[in-house]
Amino acid sequence: MNESSHQRDEQDPGHRHLFHIPPAEGGDHPEVAYFAGNSLGLQPKATRTELNEDLDDWARLGVEGHLDAARPWLPYHELLTEPAARLVGALPSEVVVMNSLTVDLHLLMVSFYRPAGDRTRIVIEDAAFPSDSYAVRSQARFHGLDPDTTVVRLKPRDGEDTLRTEDVLAFLRDEGDTVALLMLGGVNYLTGELMDMATITTAGREAGAVVGWDLAHAAGNVPLSLHEWGADFAAWCSYKYLNSGPGALAGVFIHERHHGDASLQRFEGWWSTESATRFEMTPESRPPRSADAWQVSNPPIFAMGPVRTSLRIFDEVGLPALRERSLRLTAYLRELLDEVVATRPLSVITPREPERHGCQLSVRLHGGNAGALTKRLRFEHGVIADARQPDIVRFAPVPLYSTYEDCRRAAAALAACVEETK
Repeated sequence: MNESSHQRDEQDPGHRHLFHIPPAEGGDHPEVAYFAGNSLGLQPKATRTELNEDLDDWARLGVEGHLDAARPWLPYHELLTEPAARLVGALPSEVVVMNSLTVDLHLLMVSFYRPAGDRTRIVIEDAAFPSDSYAVRSQARFHGLDPDTTVVRLKPRDGEDTLRTEDVLAFLRDEGDTVALLMLGGVNYLTGELMDMATITTAGREAGAVVGWDLAHAAGNVPLSLHEWGADFAAWCSYKYLNSGPGALAGVFIHERHHGDASLQRFEGWWSTESATRFEMTPESRPPRSADAWQVSNPPIFAMGPVRTSLRIFDEVGLPALRERSLRLTAYLRELLDEVVATRPLSVITPREPERHGCQLSVRLHGGNAGALTKRLRFEHGVIADARQPDIVRFAPVPLYSTYEDCRRAAAALAACVEETK
């Protein structure tokens, strides 16, 4: 390589100064090389200050903060709407920040999973995150269906780790008339594969299925154009790439063609009605013609604050610029990993093509224990990656705060922890 990691960092510095970097518990560096932003993002330095401002308004104003706070609580969720819409490529009316991811998926499936006749099946990927698997199986049971036959798990070809787009399309051509709901992960949590969401969405809708996306590993990671692609719905969490804190509020997209559709079932609560009529205390709601109609409860202000802080960072930096830096970082890390895995019982299972991955590279430890390996990386070398048992270690160089030196440290630590094959 012609340039050192430090030279690369001087030329392509990122925005590390905006974040708190944890101290290292091992190795000879003061800070960790943090590669677990695909599990929990780091804390922006502005979060504490801005959250304290909201807390101070509560102390100073009590209930009057709903209207008189510096950021009034009654319309607080609206502060998040436009930046969230920009992040996922949607109209502001199509997006709302609320609840947690799996709760939102259930609320969306109340509306969009409507099995009837022969069209009853729910299609997910075989390597879906377990929570999604639990959710769709429970939805099938809720409708009186057998989840073992209702839920279809699309598998990669024998000997492969990732799901080919052409195989998804072939399934939809052959069996699409039995599919009520197609709900895949935009970026697979285990392999880091970025799905061709535009092509799959079109094929799913042409087959007559409802198409939804779990964007937990895609939002804030890769560019999205949900409105243009025509997805029926999507949901994402905010604690991974969106750096909004553990258990942070999730986001929801509902395409505008569904707004005001009286045939859709929807659970309702106080925040499902038009804001102008909320305090009339009438017994029937008047839902707005927007994603806000899917809200149920009074928004938690102190949970919304960190999401707002994070979304402002994304607006200021811009996802296109972050994606470009992400591809540079992952290309560098992959080049380093190629040298390491060549002589060790390791393989990178994330697709190599830039258009087929986000910022996560997943490494398989053949015949080893991923959890034990990540402990050694952390306590011996100050490198934090995360394990998915039994044999996957995930490295996510997040473009907001990761560095090329982090990548060099990770590859060197992996080489030191895994012996070469004889």
